[in-house]
Amino acid sequence: MSEPLLAVRDLRVAFRSGKDLREVVHGIDLSIAENESLALVGESGSGKTVTAQSILRLLPDSLVSYPSGSINFRGRDTLTLSESGLQSVRGGEIGMVFQEPMSSLNPLHTVGKQLSETLFLHRGLGVAAARPKCLDWLSRVGLADPERKFAAYPHQLSGGERQRVMIAMALANEPKLLIADEPTTALDVTIQAQILELLKALRSELGMSILFITHNLEIVRRVADRIAVMRDGLIVEEGPCADVLSRPSHEYTKSLVSAEPSDTPPLGDNSRPALLEARDMKVWYPVFSGGLRRKKTFVKAVDGVELTVRAGETLGVAGESGSGKTTLGKAILRLVASEGLITIDGARVDSLRERELRLMRMKMQIVFQDPFGSLNPRMTVESIIGEGLSAFGTPARAEVEEAVVAAMRDVGLDPAIRFRYPHEFSGGQRQRVAIARALVLKPRLLVLDEPTSSLDRTIQFQVIALLRDLQEKYGMSYVFISHDLKVLKSVCHEVAIMKAGKIVETGPTARVFDAPREPYTRELISTAFGLS
Repeated sequence: MSEPLLAVRDLRVAFRSGKDLREVVHGIDLSIAENESLALVGESGSGKTVTAQSILRLLPDSLVSYPSGSINFRGRDTLTLSESGLQSVRGGEIGMVFQEPMSSLNPLHTVGKQLSETLFLHRGLGVAAARPKCLDWLSRVGLADPERKFAAYPHQLSGGERQRVMIAMALANEPKLLIADEPTTALDVTIQAQILELLKALRSELGMSILFITHNLEIVRRVADRIAVMRDGLIVEEGPCADVLSRPSHEYTKSLVSAEPSDTPPLGDNSRPALLEARDMKVWYPVFSGGLRRKKTFVKAVDGVELTVRAGETLGVAGESGSGKTTLGKAILRLVASEGLITIDGARVDSLRERELRLMRMKMQIVFQDPFGSLNPRMTVESIIGEGLSAFGTPARAEVEEAVVAAMRDVGLDPAIRFRYPHEFSGGQRQRVAIARALVLKPRLLVLDEPTSSLDRTIQFQVIALLRDLQEKYGMSYVFISHDLKVLKSVCHEVAIMKAGKIVETGPTARVFDAPREPYTRELISTAFGLS
């Protein structure tokens, strides 16, 4: 029997805190053969990402220790490689797609420069030789107008577009092993399907192996040969994908397999008053070109949108990455400039002055797509969640602490960890912190921008149940932005489908999903519900 491409043996990983060590991975064994795809699944915080980052020793030596174990890649133990030896492996022989693209891309450099850099470092390609290869990869991962994206900065792209750039960077050097940490989390269903097909094709073409970290079992069924289930730093079950998913033996695996969103959407009530109304809403960004940059065109991120959200109900907004969903959510809350009428709870938000708008913000909050980018790295979780309470008044410290503890429990976080900082949490845990920060003010309107995208299915259930309970208790209204149509179907009273800045179809969720009128809507739904 030939040696595996990657062999992890008795790996233990511990984080340093002063003189103490906190072990988070407890002696695991993993192996990946040549041209094999292994899915590593489990709850947020189970140790999946730490395990993946340990393969390339991406965690700072000052913060992490490896009490035991070895990680052999093509006969070399990466735990004992020199820094120069690691540099030759990172990005060349082993590519990695990170969970949070905004924190992985340099905001000061264009996409083209960052993509070209990896080709220069590992293949010695100059700028001219790298450009066509970069454009080819940007096109292959499904980015429209690759020339413009090549010249863009990360902040000028949507979350899904940034994720596709990360995938292109990881694959550009045609690695022998791709470590993909939630690589399709921020992608809409059509691009998700394209990326999965691309990975399968490249695996066949290049003989590439894949370590695929995900919480989405539908993706696992599609891409993985074998599956390893991780919980609390241990591998609790491992085997061929079809066997584990059809006949799970461990109770935890059984709970993951059975965790699926409800297929019955909630029914709306037309007698309820409108909490949010938007009429002829536009967000146009000017683009200047020509020798003197006088020629002006517009990127129509939101183009004449009209929508209504009734009190105590949820409007889902779906569409491909770059369709304008996030911009719409920000414009509703006056976080970006827009034209058109916006009313919330009877008040004209679009015409409020800054001081009036600040007072209005107690009624409207947002949960952003990228939790790491929206949390202050220098503040503890307690300070982050309680900051809003302090901003709108001077409550006693005991009151703030009590509210923070309650909010953390609501979103499934242990209040004992409230004194830690954002970098000490997994992506899913950081998302729950962001949700708790928004919910602690009990707003009338909550814009949720992909709030469950980085959460495993079991935690998604908890968060969705929490949102429903809060909605019922306080009469809150939600604008729920997501590319996960199964989640939208389970939580939304109505749904709006966006394409190129416009709403192309809207209506009660049951009607839109059961009898879509637009070809684009039919394509999204058939792709989303055909992945398994």
